Amino acid sequence: MSIPVSLDDLTAAIGAYPWGYLVTVSDDLRAHSLAVPTDIRAGLLYADGGRSTRANIAARPGVTMVFPHPTPGEYTLIVDGSAQVTDVGTVEFVPSSAILHRPALANPSAG
Repeated sequence: MSIPVSLDDLTAAIGAYPWGYLVTVSDDLRAHSLAVPTDIRAGLLYADGGRSTRANIAARPGVTMVFPHPTPGEYTLIVDGSAQVTDVGTVEFVPSSAILHRPALANPSAG
């Protein structure tokens, strides 16, 4: 089940998520994920990325951030966008779309 989140509402929505995964794509087209604390300012997300993350962004700026809710069973926030590495090595992420997603959980009483 997915619920769209407008970019205007993203700052408020992200408040419930203390950290997330920054997901980039490596040269061999494999996903590379990095757990980062949530840092949103003026609608942009920021993270400190390691060497691999920065190289991946330089080559392929399309990235995703996945914010699992701290309470099991609640919605995960998934944000797509593009990123760049600033002059000081910080990742600056510009969101383009966001959704809240919760998996359909199996009915434990169904056996």
